Amino acid sequence: MNLAVAAAPARARSATGSLLVAGIVLAALTEAVAGTVLSLGRMDIMGETHATPDEFAWLDVGYVSMKLIGFLLAPWLIAWLRARDVIAGAALMMGVACLFAAATARLDLLIALRCLQGVSGGVLLIAGQALLFLAFPRSRQPLLQALFAMGSVVAPATLAPALQGWLLDTQAWTWIFFGVVPIALAAAGILLLAEMPDMPVNDAPAPFDGIGFALAGVAFFCLGYALIQGNRWDWFQEPRIAWMTAIGATSLLGFIGWQLRMRGRGLVDFSIFADEEFCFAFVVSFVAGAALFGSGYLIPAFAVSVLGFTLTDAGRLLLPGGGLFIVALLIAAYLMQARRLPPVATVPFGILMIMTAMWMLSGSNRASGADDMMAAILLRGFGLGLLFLSITLIAFSHLPSRNLASGMALFNTGRQLGGLIGVAGLQTLIEHETHINATVLGGHLTAGGAPLGERLAATTAMLAGHGMDLASATRASFGLLGKAMAGQATVIAFDAAFMAVALLFVAAVPVLLGTKIALAKFAGRRNRS
Repeated sequence: MNLAVAAAPARARSATGSLLVAGIVLAALTEAVAGTVLSLGRMDIMGETHATPDEFAWLDVGYVSMKLIGFLLAPWLIAWLRARDVIAGAALMMGVACLFAAATARLDLLIALRCLQGVSGGVLLIAGQALLFLAFPRSRQPLLQALFAMGSVVAPATLAPALQGWLLDTQAWTWIFFGVVPIALAAAGILLLAEMPDMPVNDAPAPFDGIGFALAGVAFFCLGYALIQGNRWDWFQEPRIAWMTAIGATSLLGFIGWQLRMRGRGLVDFSIFADEEFCFAFVVSFVAGAALFGSGYLIPAFAVSVLGFTLTDAGRLLLPGGGLFIVALLIAAYLMQARRLPPVATVPFGILMIMTAMWMLSGSNRASGADDMMAAILLRGFGLGLLFLSITLIAFSHLPSRNLASGMALFNTGRQLGGLIGVAGLQTLIEHETHINATVLGGHLTAGGAPLGERLAATTAMLAGHGMDLASATRASFGLLGKAMAGQATVIAFDAAFMAVALLFVAAVPVLLGTKIALAKFAGRRNRS
């Protein structure tokens, strides 16, 4: 009888915990779908809203800058309110914003709604991850953080592009936003049904840091605009980009200085950088963010622009890698939770696999297909799974409960900024390399040369055989030659970009090792003193 009575509360606690985890993962999934809608739906939305590229860019800038602000706002919110209610409210706000976004084609309203989606997405990600750490024992965190990563990292990198590509090819871009609504409602409902377990009681929360919020808002808005639009305007050749960068960097430095002066009473607590493990994980996350977002941009872009994939096929291309991502998360979680493997042990393997995958992709050409790229995509997915769970556990496993939310806000901000810098750098590299390669390839075409003459003659004859007159066939053959040369220049540029991601880790590994050694020595001296 006693055993039965004791088992009932245990089952109830297990059911409550499962509901809480399911609600948090579903809430993260809403951000995954809404946050990546512009990656494939850009042209469809531009056509529907009649927006120019410059006007359309504000949809990206608004979402990204407000998401970063949401990261920093979340610690203050969950200090004043229950974390569960914060996540449920943010999920509902995401659902409402997506519902209205699907029902309008007004650009100004869409920009405002994207800002709401961004801040709600940032808040729910930080509050959700913090709640997992606060509500459950640290011994269970490997599996819990693996589940959370499926919604917050795997889904936007793999599942969301596949879903969006299918919806864009078969329905319309509005269906992407409509699809978020039931997920948001389900997440909020499950969270509100779940009973909250016992959690540490917060100290008296600090008042709202208006100065820090204003400085962060200016910094993220200006830096987000510069990173998203910099390549389009040739970076600092355009005074607007130079001014935005200068104002953003100054505001960011001012924000950091103000937070240090506030000594933990501001938006976030910068004293956590004194923790050796967190500081190391933050640096790794910044680099990993550049690799994750950068490679996630390169692979579909290469498939669509060079290989001629449809949006559906380009989205599906990443799905098998997402499956290996999940497998790696679960394997790493098992080893760390059941076998007590130190999280740092899988970091080198993750980095090596991502480097190898990017090196393999650098050999792609115009004749490549999904089968040719699949081995590299699978290897990339497995490496990302090993890397991201490890750095999450390294960063937060030893932080005190009062600093967890601030640590997660700073950690995710660093990863997001690393991703923005990585994508911006790769876009610039591709454009630069394409122009250089076209010039070099054109320089090898000698007027009157035998190979050139034979190619033009064969193309002209082929076109004439299909019914074109000789003059038109001759002109068309020159056009086709130029198109082929431009295509080859683009292929070489993408190969250089794939290799750049691999070399990013080659350059970063010594820096990461040096950082780890320096932090260990600093911690040792501090402990001796």
